[in-house]
Amino acid sequence: MSIVEVKVPQLSESVAEATMLTWKKKAGEAVAIDEILIEIETDKVVLEVPAPSAGVLAEIVQPDGATVVADQLIARIDTEGKASAAAPAAAPAAAPAPAATAPAAAAAATGGSKSDVAMPAAAKLLADNNLKTGDVAGTGKDGRVTKGDVLGAVTSGAKPAAAAIPAPAAKPALPQVAAPVGSSDLGERPEQRVPMSRLRARIAERLIQSQSTNAILTTFNEVNMAPVMELRKRFQDSFTKEHGVKLGFMSFFVKAAVHALKKYPVINASVDGNDILYHGYFDIGIAVGSPRGLVVPILRNADQMSFADIEKKIAEYGKKAQDGKLGIEEMTGGTFSISNGGTFGSMLSTPIINPPQSAILGVHATKDRAVVENGQIVIRPMNYLAMSYDHRIIDGREAVLGLVAMKEALEDPSRLLFDI
Repeated sequence: MSIVEVKVPQLSESVAEATMLTWKKKAGEAVAIDEILIEIETDKVVLEVPAPSAGVLAEIVQPDGATVVADQLIARIDTEGKASAAAPAAAPAAAPAPAATAPAAAAAATGGSKSDVAMPAAAKLLADNNLKTGDVAGTGKDGRVTKGDVLGAVTSGAKPAAAAIPAPAAKPALPQVAAPVGSSDLGERPEQRVPMSRLRARIAERLIQSQSTNAILTTFNEVNMAPVMELRKRFQDSFTKEHGVKLGFMSFFVKAAVHALKKYPVINASVDGNDILYHGYFDIGIAVGSPRGLVVPILRNADQMSFADIEKKIAEYGKKAQDGKLGIEEMTGGTFSISNGGTFGSMLSTPIINPPQSAILGVHATKDRAVVENGQIVIRPMNYLAMSYDHRIIDGREAVLGLVAMKEALEDPSRLLFDI
């Protein structure tokens, strides 16, 4: 027997511990080299743990949901072992629920215990109701059984495989809640308690930190997006053909922001104790929504990037965010951020500064509105811009003029060519 240890990968200096998510393999199953065994969530990113060698997963040392640190032993692989042939025979007698997803059905067929394919809260609820994972259809990631799945199964009358004790009544799962019709009696009012992920807890911590340490003030302006829209329409086909990516609006906002930051460097600065730290570079954070929460990857040296470079990088970050593949180094640093709530239909907002930065630009949905030009009422595609800034170091004059510089660059993109 030759044993290879599987350990937690190195974490960043600012991350002390991480949480194990769900094992993709069970003890006794064969694994291939570099096959992903489990994902580990930190307060910044989700890390994949690949198998360091091919063989059989001999032992799982740390279960789903465990808190671990860098280099901690979490499993052992027997490089000379053979997969257990008895595992499928250990399947529960009862057939899985008809509505089981393919991953859940496969997990049940291999006889996995509730700790293998059930979330921690679901595992406890399964035990309380004398159920096994094979009795419940899993709708979570990779067929995991969630608390809602168990509640729904219990409500619909699911029976344990060896049911000698009747399952106690439970409240209906949250997705099944419906408002009462024609009755003043509200009846049962279901709730579901879900622990915050490490990433969500970190987001909450940083937002509170921002509001408690910065003197946040927001200035607003409106911009006529017609020139940008016309320029984009004019060159879209040739741009896509040349660079292999569509010309979006974010590259214009990034360029306009850098244009303004060069004119008013304090907006690109940060507070360091009793000092103001002026940055001689422009690292622009782009707020991106992901299934696990808001993340802000960085466009480094954005002033040196072309429109195509910006669009390609934003597309890459968007894909990585959706797949949970963003690295810590891609979200570290930044001197200024842009948040585009317009993609979700937002009309106006006051964005919160991303520490230790001192300002952030909020972009919103572009809508046709009636505006006055040269004494005449005309229809123009207008966008409201909002810039929140730290009033400790940025005065209203610099903030307002900085936002006006962004507005002017968007309304006359040729300014970006001549830096005026």
